[in-house]
Amino acid sequence: MNLKAKIFLLAIVPFVVAIGGIEYGVRHQATTLAHAQRATLQSAYMSSKEIELRHYVELARSAIAPYYDAPAASSLTDEERRRLALDALHRLDFGPDGYFFVYTMQGTSLMHPRQPDLVGRDLWTMRDPSGALTIQTLIREASKGGGYVRYVWRRPSTGQLAPKLGYVVPLERWGWMIGTGIYLEDVEATLGRIDAQAAANIDRTVMWIGGIALAALGAIALCGAVLNISEHRSADAKLKRLARRVVESQEQERARLSRELHDGISQMLVSVKLLLESALTRFERGQAREPAAEAALATGLGRLSGTLREVRRISHALRPAMLDDLGLAAALEQLARELDGQDGIEVRFESTTRGKTSLAPRPALPDPVNTVLFRIAQEALTNIARHAHATRASVALDIAPNAVRLVVSDNGRGFDAEPALYGPASGLGLRNMRERLDALGGTLAIQSQLGRTAIAATVPLPLAASILSGLSDEL
Repeated sequence: MNLKAKIFLLAIVPFVVAIGGIEYGVRHQATTLAHAQRATLQSAYMSSKEIELRHYVELARSAIAPYYDAPAASSLTDEERRRLALDALHRLDFGPDGYFFVYTMQGTSLMHPRQPDLVGRDLWTMRDPSGALTIQTLIREASKGGGYVRYVWRRPSTGQLAPKLGYVVPLERWGWMIGTGIYLEDVEATLGRIDAQAAANIDRTVMWIGGIALAALGAIALCGAVLNISEHRSADAKLKRLARRVVESQEQERARLSRELHDGISQMLVSVKLLLESALTRFERGQAREPAAEAALATGLGRLSGTLREVRRISHALRPAMLDDLGLAAALEQLARELDGQDGIEVRFESTTRGKTSLAPRPALPDPVNTVLFRIAQEALTNIARHAHATRASVALDIAPNAVRLVVSDNGRGFDAEPALYGPASGLGLRNMRERLDALGGTLAIQSQLGRTAIAATVPLPLAASILSGLSDEL
């Protein structure tokens, strides 16, 4: 793992752990708060229901008070007053599941508006599904002066057993127990809605935290990508500067070797040749002729002439003096003349200069541009001679105010241009061409088919000038 990946992980992992801890803490605290809120709401809700039940029972007692509290000398008998009281309680209700019930303290049902089949039955031993003695529990709480009882009873609106909260009070003089109740399913449904809302709020909060975390991660990743791209660009620029310096060093070394060969070794070889020619002349004019010596000197002179030509060729190939003295067009023309006829290939050169007037001639191209385009033409013609099996080749130079374009073409057998230019197994020559042009902001295009191959190198002069100016400033 490289250093960048380690730094990135050191930045991301603690952040993710921190966000995870925050999310867990928020969820835990929110859940705890929701449970506490539920308990508080349940307690308050139940308290309000208990108060409501007590008011209902007090209302019922008020409704039967004229009968229960009537004096003994009343015109109505005690039995009639009880019957009227039961009728009054029967008519009181509050909704389909809100009603009053009356039992004797011995467990006999006296009045039940929703379940008349229970009236008159002794329910003292009645048990709910869990085995609890429901009526006995109600009577026991009423005998204490009144109270609340939780039990299970059949709900009239659904016909199903449901938990119920009842409030009962005694009527001691008549030996009755009256009461009412509410079914707790409504309470549980209300609390369930509160729980669902609280859970939704918790999930929404966690989602917000997750969204913020993802946005932060995206920002970190974007910053990392921008930094990485910036570093890549910086590294690419440094690599291009290094490649440019290497190319310049190579060209300087080639120029030095060319000068050494031309001014040093070539001059010494010329001097030796002159001395040998002078010696051969003396032999030929002398009185005593030595045919063997003359033949040896002639052979040596021939080989020396060949060596001198080879030295001059190598010197010219390393760095043609014409490129520095007369410019790119003259150097390319000389290169075409030298290669014309070699290996049976006819080489032609043409040059076009646009935007040039007699009053304002175009300035000379920068030396790096001259060098790059000359090397590209040299490499392309070498490849044609080695691989193309061509009979004709041409070198075309087009110099415009804002760009210079070099096209080297031939009528050879062609090749697959795309893999050769961009594939992993691309040739070293084509790669060097592309890298040389990249250093100047130029482009290399290849079109190849059977009978027609063209390599086009284009250098935008303003861009190349700015790149070269930046390189010189850095140096």
